[in-house]
Amino acid sequence: MNNRVEVREFLTTRRAKISPERAGLPVVGTRRVPGLRRGEVAALAGVSVEYYAKLERGSLAGVSPSVLDAIARALQLDDAERAHLQRLAQHANGAGGRCRPESKSKQKPWVLRPALQWSLDAITSPAIVVNLRQDLVAANLLGRAMYADLYADSAVTPNFGRFTFLDSASRRFHPDWNLAADMLVANLRTAEGKDPCNEGLQELVSDLSARSDEFRRRWEAHNVRIHTSGVKYFRHHVVGDLELNYETMDLRTESDLNMTIYAAEPDSATADRLRLLASWAAEPVTPGVYHQ
Repeated sequence: MNNRVEVREFLTTRRAKISPERAGLPVVGTRRVPGLRRGEVAALAGVSVEYYAKLERGSLAGVSPSVLDAIARALQLDDAERAHLQRLAQHANGAGGRCRPESKSKQKPWVLRPALQWSLDAITSPAIVVNLRQDLVAANLLGRAMYADLYADSAVTPNFGRFTFLDSASRRFHPDWNLAADMLVANLRTAEGKDPCNEGLQELVSDLSARSDEFRRRWEAHNVRIHTSGVKYFRHHVVGDLELNYETMDLRTESDLNMTIYAAEPDSATADRLRLLASWAAEPVTPGVYHQ
């Protein structure tokens, strides 16, 4: 990841999303581009136009937290966008080191600990574990059954990015495919901000950008998000429509992994369909090895 390019494109796309009306500014003259002008952002943030222009060209090194906060307020950034901007500033200041080709070493294979699989198997609702590049690296019985489409090719590690943009089954599995695609790409963009030296993530983004116009358009939007909780809708090829609440949490023992647990409203049609899914499900996964 080129940090200066990331900073420039992130700030530019955020500025384009804020209209003068939304920012409480009068509309004067004809605007050739959407969103605020650089001078308007600078005025809202209380900095000079020259200084803001320098920041938007990608130079975040040495910027104080108070200036970052002022820029975030001017651009009306949400919590995920604020955190992303702060990480870009940290990388600009050298936090986490630089991604030099000669210093990169192959990542060691990640082994699914038996205790983690046992913990997943103890959960009675669908539960999965996903890494930064959106590989589905572990699941319990119901989790594997729910995401059976992703396990269609047993020779590769299931990946939500490849499934969403390269597998036609994803259009059936996600009733609102555009929303699912938007969320997936925002998760990947957030992950890149957290770990810009992740070679596996870079390779995935390059591959999807080359093979999917839908992915590339979303990637260029620079949207980010915090994946925590909510409701998702699925159309399973065996049991039909599912409306599931989800909670996502980081695993303390594995900093780049998170666990998502799905739950149906008690006594709902989805709860009945989960019971049907459990009866259809295959045997639990055996702990294995995959390469990021």
